[in-house]
Amino acid sequence: MIAGLRLAVTLLTVVPFPGEGRFDRGTARTAMLLAPCAGLVTGGAAALVLVAGGALGLSAALCAALAVAATAAVTRALHLDGLADLADGLGSRKPAAGALEVMKRSDIGPFGVVTLLLTLLIQVAALASAPNPAVAALVAGVAGRLALPWACRASVPPARPDGLGALVAGTVPARAALPVTAAVLAAAAAAGAAAGGTDGALLAAAATGVGLAAALLTLRHAVRRLGGVTGDVLGALVEIAATGALIVLAAG
Repeated sequence: MIAGLRLAVTLLTVVPFPGEGRFDRGTARTAMLLAPCAGLVTGGAAALVLVAGGALGLSAALCAALAVAATAAVTRALHLDGLADLADGLGSRKPAAGALEVMKRSDIGPFGVVTLLLTLLIQVAALASAPNPAVAALVAGVAGRLALPWACRASVPPARPDGLGALVAGTVPARAALPVTAAVLAAAAAAGAAAGGTDGALLAAAATGVGLAAALLTLRHAVRRLGGVTGDVLGALVEIAATGALIVLAAG
């Protein structure tokens, strides 16, 4: 359990986790099941920025932009990079091998640039208009990482024989992802209830569900086009799920 949590935190954030871990597929399975816990780190960083910005009298838009920047910094922008790479790979309309080659390139193409820009704009706008931005940031952070156990369930193969995708793909039994999902939904509802009562609880749970659904739809398309998942796909799913959750939370 500790090794899995260590792997989840070190893979998904810049936060150091002291100690040595066994990074085999068993540890990878635990890490993916505990991935939503890493969302507390990223969402917590954004929430702190939002609270501090509000205390300093900064505008809602500026606070939201700084919060999104903080999230990118805490994750080394790896998830955003994965989103851009996936957009370029799928946008190339090449067969799986060609699309995977496009995704491995160090540069970002037009599909990636546009997708990245629009995603960041949507995240900032959603946070700025959310009734309780700090809670929205926390819920979105956890909801984004909830996509990972589902993307790594046993029926999803890796697209490459090496890399992060090969380490974590297919490690999570679907039955193990269900209680994690239930726990995340309950936690999101509790956070929403603390900020907005029953309506807040329902909105937060709905946002988590919508974010997960958006990620699963993207996962299905990516697996069909690429033959499986890669580290870039996993990063992209995190951003898609978090963005979907933020949109719902802004609507409240």
